[in-house]
Amino acid sequence: MWKIIGIDLGTTNSCVSYMLGDKSEVIANAEGKRTTPSVVYIKGDELLVGDLAKRKAILEPKNVIREVKRFIGRKYSEVIGKENLPYDIKEDKDGGVLIVIGKKEYKPEQISAFILKKMKEDAEKFLGQPVTQAVITTPAYFNDSQRNATKAAGEIAGLKVERIINEPTAASLAYGEGKNKDEKVVVFDLWWGTFDVTVLEIGSEGTFQVLSTSWDTHLGWTDFDQRIMDRLVTGFKLKEGIDLTENAMAMQRLKTEAENAKHQLSQTERVDISIPFIITGKDGQPRNLEESLTRAQFENMCKDLFGRCKKPCLNALQDSKLSKKDINQIILVGWATRMPAVLKLVKEIFDKEPKATVNPDESVAQGAAIQWGIIQGDVKDILLLDVTPLSLAVEVEWGLAHVMIARNTTIPAKKNNIFTTAADNQNAVTVHVTQGERQFARDNKSLWMFNLEWIPSMRRGQPQIEVTFDIDANGILNVTAEEKSTGKKQEVKIQGSTNLSDEEITKAKAEAEKFAEEDKNRRENVESKNRMEALLYQMENLIAEKKDTIPDADKEIVNKLVADGKALKDKEDVTKEEIDEEIKRIEAEFQTIYQKYQAAPSQPAPNPDSELEKGNNGSTVEGEVIDADK
Repeated sequence: MWKIIGIDLGTTNSCVSYMLGDKSEVIANAEGKRTTPSVVYIKGDELLVGDLAKRKAILEPKNVIREVKRFIGRKYSEVIGKENLPYDIKEDKDGGVLIVIGKKEYKPEQISAFILKKMKEDAEKFLGQPVTQAVITTPAYFNDSQRNATKAAGEIAGLKVERIINEPTAASLAYGEGKNKDEKVVVFDLWWGTFDVTVLEIGSEGTFQVLSTSWDTHLGWTDFDQRIMDRLVTGFKLKEGIDLTENAMAMQRLKTEAENAKHQLSQTERVDISIPFIITGKDGQPRNLEESLTRAQFENMCKDLFGRCKKPCLNALQDSKLSKKDINQIILVGWATRMPAVLKLVKEIFDKEPKATVNPDESVAQGAAIQWGIIQGDVKDILLLDVTPLSLAVEVEWGLAHVMIARNTTIPAKKNNIFTTAADNQNAVTVHVTQGERQFARDNKSLWMFNLEWIPSMRRGQPQIEVTFDIDANGILNVTAEEKSTGKKQEVKIQGSTNLSDEEITKAKAEAEKFAEEDKNRRENVESKNRMEALLYQMENLIAEKKDTIPDADKEIVNKLVADGKALKDKEDVTKEEIDEEIKRIEAEFQTIYQKYQAAPSQPAPNPDSELEKGNNGSTVEGEVIDADK
């Protein structure tokens, strides 16, 4: 039987695992190591991956691609630090990233595929049989575009990707393997360029439920390396008068030594950094770099970076509705969690010692293999429940974002709501899908927009348009809109070419907090305007339908009330209180005329505060008028 492997496709290192019976085991690569550098060397027809490629970085930096995970599924405009790359990248015609090596251009998926192919081949050599399927991990914050690009890389490498699983969730599976007790667990995941925190509940019945996730996508151990590099560059410039940043080969050697120094400072109090012949001076003589660094100096240099770990931890706890007293274990993932300052910080945040119960370099790959064991049935009595990281919404009248699936909802998830039209005889509506935590669609990230056309001519509020959001186990979204009377349907699988970048996700959450009160006030203002509009629509309908029976004097009164309402509603600086007060006045005066004729419009206008829609569970919730083409 063909084996299915679990792969942790990392920014710096990758790891592959498989299930041996009901246990996950890491597979050593062809060089005998349990992790493989995510590094690719290309020169002409020569292609090297892993340690062999990494050794080429100092002498041929322009031919060595590192950290390609930064680019996968992202726009060129979203990439930060382009100027610091030793190799060349450019913008693709579709707005994505192209990596330029010599005269050839490669998409990030192709480079990632070279890494995945090596993992596949190493696994086949170890297992002695073909490997054609895999479960691959991604960071929790990866959006739909990045997940799809990761799947594409797997397919290019000759692997059918059975499931995409979040890295912290995979680590928790590795931690929970063989355990049978109820625990609340925090996964503290500090890797190359990102930091995320996930809170899970592990049940004695074998359930793994993600309660919340939070992150800082601009914090990783590369930031700590950069602080060491900055210190070395500054010191060398003061001593020798030479700027090392202008020499790519020197900077590559500096980067390697900075990484080594950081590693050593986790084990010792002081490290001596020596790089002989790092560069040639203007006099033609070689220059050496000699520097020493203590752990105390290093921790002081990075004090603000360590401090930034605190907020995502507190946010994740808040979203999970747990306190630090509720947490039983903290699982550390990523090399940076070995730093003494990180261990101390975790203890301060959660009031308990993190335990080294899983290997921080291997647990993610092991969890991926366990996930396949769950899918296949080899691992029994485990149910994994993950969550979606940001709210998914559809734009409705006045630009409001009607949340369909809220942030931290367990996936897979499916939700459907009934919407209607905003005008009489409207034959098309626009379905605009957004992602984010702001209350207005324009303030969130636009994921997709499509039209549902050929709606039969009806009065405002009569058409029933069912919109369905369906997120699969990989976190990939499908959106369907159907007009119920005709069955006409429009469906899209969002491939994510315009989805959230990692920094936009962080920005979305930060802005939601910053503008929460402002958004609340704006939404209440819009809702008052909606009530005013519905009232005016009702009044205009009365005049239109009873034009032959209502005297001109009463018509004039109603038309004056309508004009007053429209004038106030359209004022830019009008407040909710002013609108509500005017609604009371108009309703009171209109009620006298309405009762006189004891007639209402045959089809009253829909009121967004009272109109009902059916959810997928059959319950009724408040409905909305969908934003539309008019």
